Amino acid sequence: MPATATAAQEQAPAPPPSSRSWERAWADISEGIKQRELWGHLGWQDIKQRYRRSVIGPLWITLSMAITAAGLGLLYSQLFGARIPTFLPYITVGFIVWNFILGCLTEGTDTFIRNEGLIKHLPAPLTVYALRTVWRLTLMFAHNMLVYVVVVIIFWSDLTKNGYTIQDGSTVLQPGISWTIVFAIPAFVLLAINGGWVAILFGIISTRYRDIPPVILSLTQLLFFMTPIVWTTDILTNVGPKGGGSWRILVAELNPLYHYIELLRAPLIGNTQSWHHWAVVGVFTVVGWGVALLAMRNYRARISYWV
Repeated sequence: MPATATAAQEQAPAPPPSSRSWERAWADISEGIKQRELWGHLGWQDIKQRYRRSVIGPLWITLSMAITAAGLGLLYSQLFGARIPTFLPYITVGFIVWNFILGCLTEGTDTFIRNEGLIKHLPAPLTVYALRTVWRLTLMFAHNMLVYVVVVIIFWSDLTKNGYTIQDGSTVLQPGISWTIVFAIPAFVLLAINGGWVAILFGIISTRYRDIPPVILSLTQLLFFMTPIVWTTDILTNVGPKGGGSWRILVAELNPLYHYIELLRAPLIGNTQSWHHWAVVGVFTVVGWGVALLAMRNYRARISYWV
């Protein structure tokens, strides 16, 4: 009898892991990534649903970006004394990247809230809904890149000139567009990877505390003006008393969004690429996914009740 009992214990299946375990949190993320057909289809359906019965459909995304970039580019080029052929591409790419980041922050807070019905009735990993958000924003980013292509074609001779400047009187010379434009591909991949943890982490927090989305929306309006999107960092060093530029540049350097935007904007318009942007974004990527994994471990099982 003892031998039989021992054999039965050895053949018994292992107990399932606790709902608050690293194993289940990691399994949710890995399984969610594997179900790319599901989140890819849902993200594309979001675009089609948004512009259903529209004459030009998703091209409204491109048209809206073109009008915004052209209007503000022409305005701020006159306010800052910048050269239109180089400043307009600068502000265009800045807006395109900012729109992607803004979407990750604001739409990421609604990741699980807006998918309440699917979460309660569809047995799918929660990561699927975060990837749905990131994929939808990626499609919108691709539409906006059409504006970038047109702008680069128009100002090609200015952007490929070695030693061009964005502002008149600037001492910062840019190398111009060259083969280094290929760095834009890994830069956007890294940006999208960060969008994943932002959607997961902010989605979980906002599902529990419904006041977070309007708070994030308010903060993004401030961050837009605090980030070099419609202004360049040359202003921080050239304006004001001499010798004070070293501490004023910290306004940009201590802003994480500046590094995210410059990571992708620099290769696209031929600006000088600084590897410290990659280092800063890399650190935020590792830390961000670590915190998101911790949040998934502790609160993944509660999301279906919170929504």
